[in-house]
Parts: sequence; C-alpha cells; structure tokens
Amino acid sequence: MKKTISTILGLAALSLVTLTTSCSSDDNNNSGPKSDFVVVRDNLQGEINSGEVVLESGTYKLTGKLVVKNTAKLTIKPGVIIEATTVAADQLQAVRYIAVAQGGQIDVQGTASNPVIMTAETKKPAAWGGLVLCGKAPINKGVSASAEVSELTYGGTDANDNSGSIKYLRIEYPGFSYSSDKEFNGLSLFGVGKGTVIDYVQVFESSDDGFEWFGGTVNASHLVVSNKDATAVGDDLFDWTEGWNGTGDNFYGIRTNAGNRGIEADNNANNHLATPISFPTINNLTLIGAGVTDTSAESQAFKLRVGTKGKFNNVVLKGWKTGFDVQHDESIGYAGTDLLATNVKFEDVTLKSKSTTTASVVNNDFVKVYTESATATGAGNGSGVPTWTAGWTKGL
Repeated sequence: MKKTISTILGLAALSLVTLTTSCSSDDNNNSGPKSDFVVVRDNLQGEINSGEVVLESGTYKLTGKLVVKNTAKLTIKPGVIIEATTVAADQLQAVRYIAVAQGGQIDVQGTASNPVIMTAETKKPAAWGGLVLCGKAPINKGVSASAEVSELTYGGTDANDNSGSIKYLRIEYPGFSYSSDKEFNGLSLFGVGKGTVIDYVQVFESSDDGFEWFGGTVNASHLVVSNKDATAVGDDLFDWTEGWNGTGDNFYGIRTNAGNRGIEADNNANNHLATPISFPTINNLTLIGAGVTDTSAESQAFKLRVGTKGKFNNVVLKGWKTGFDVQHDESIGYAGTDLLATNVKFEDVTLKSKSTTTASVVNNDFVKVYTESATATGAGNGSGVPTWTAGWTKGL
C-alpha cells in the first residue's frame, strides 16, 4: 500500500525526512509502491524520487520547491489546501512552487464542492510560483529544452505522454518573478502530452499569465482566470507558444485591470515557421477586458503573432480596445483558413480587428479573421459567469 500522510503526522518535529516507506502502518507485506519522501504538514518541500505520496486532508505549508521526479506520483485528495509560505525579498532562490518533471505524475482529485486549493500566506499576486508540468510531447524549440521557471527538461516525441490528472483545482496568488523575462504563471504546461487530464482549473490573482502552454498536445477544459487586484494578471489570461497543438473547451477569462491581453498566441519568436506550428482549437470562449476606457495599445482580446495558427468557435468578447490584433506576415497569411474565429459576439469592443504587417496589404477592418453571431454564448452564459463555475471558483 502507498504511504499516506495521515499515518506519519507523529513526525511533526522533523522538518524534512528522507525515508523509505513501503506500506501503511497496518500492512507489513512491503508489497506496495515505495516512496523516499515523507511530508510534514508544516514543511512540504524537496523531491519525490519514487513511489506515491498522498496528501490526505487539511492544510500543508509549502516551504520551498516541491518536485515530482520521474516514476514518482503526487496525489492530492479533495479539499486539501497547500499554502506557500512567505519568501523574503533577499531569498529569491527560495521561491515556493510545485513542479512535475518528465515521467512524474500529479493526481489532483478535487470536486465541485470540495476543490483542491493551492494558495499563499501572503494574499497578493506573485506570492509564490504556481504549478509547473513538464512532459515529453513535441515542441518546436528543439527536440527538448529547459523550462524557464524550473530548469526541468521538457519536450520529446510522445504526443500521448501522461503527466497525470488535474480536476477541480484553484491556484491563488501565483506569478512569482525572478526577473522581467523569468516569471512563473498560474499553471505552466511545458511539452505536456494529451494523455494528461486538465479539467476545472481556476487561476486567481496571478501577476503573470493565468495559463501558458509551451508546445505540447495536452487538451484542457473548464478553465477560469480572474482577478480583483489592479496588479493581478499582469500579462495574459491565456498564452501559448512553441507549437501547442491541443484543444480547449469552455475557457472563461475576466480582468479588471487595464493594459494587457485576453490571449497572446505565438508560434516561435526566433523562427516563425518552426514546426510543429502552434495550432490549437478552442470552443466556447469568453474573454472580458477592463472596459472601453482602457485605451492601452495592449487592450486586445486576441494578440495573434509570430506565426501561430488557431481555430476558435462560439466566442464572446467584451470590454476590449481591439478584438483581434493579427501580427506578422505568417499569421496574416493564415487568416480566414488556419487562423479563424467563427460565431463571435462583440460587446463594447472599440475596434473589432486590425492587422500589423510589413506585407503590402494592411486592412484595419480585417474581417476575414472572424465571422459574427449575435447568439454566441461563449463559455456558457455569454459575458456572464458560467454556471459550471459554481461552488469551486473564487472572486467571480
């Protein structure tokens, strides 16, 4: 049997223990999966190198980085809270985050009435790193690469790679920043394969992106990004690059702060035609901006650039300066075929679309990138809060 946390609470005096545990206290056959990692509620950190560690109930203090290595598994039961402790300004290398390396798995078993919550003691954006998954699915940055916020390897040739299952998870106050070009998101997906399940996940009050895909083939559904703090979601609600080829269904993003985007989509900044080309399909999407009083050039529902493709259907956009901003020659060439939004409803959007290109044709009413529908419902309730968010989300 696996070693569950409820059987080891007597070790509370220990900060972190390296120990082989093969079975629970009532099982002496030593036939179950082994784990060399023991968790103490007040000091959750380190590396899980083998076997399965289970967080059964209650609150656990994340006091450093927690990495699930190859062949290991972290299981989190319904209602568990993981709370990142505060990092001093002079201790940047002590940032708290949870990462799953290639070959490792995470199993988040939240429910609509009892979600798993990853949060922070400091209830402000950028209080901790967030959750990082690194898989073996294809990317266009090379056969493999090193993740910018965990330095773990990601990428490969296994489109069906499985990094585990995440259901009913709320990630609060992430987005810790090492520097202007090295920032955590809420959920970062590096080369994650479509064997992975991601369903019903909210990122709340992130200082950087809510969700970001770095290549991979993983599918995702019922994603929420929201903020109340004027500094939260300091970048994009949703972001992808490096050749993401997955599907999305029921994405709801809302921001109250000015100056940034709903979706920023890239292929590869250094080689716009690098393969596999980013080409997700997203159905049932609602993106709500800060309102038409936001005159920032970055008030874009979609910023589509450096060669990305994409298909989007049943889309509601509200409160943006620009609906679709299509940039770079490659993206312009895809528009209307491999870069197309169908059944789009605009509410309080100043300019529905524009293009920025060095090509000979510049069309500031770039209508062929979308078709309209007055009856589009987006993530389920138009620009209103979807019913499927009830019970497990926060701040809507």
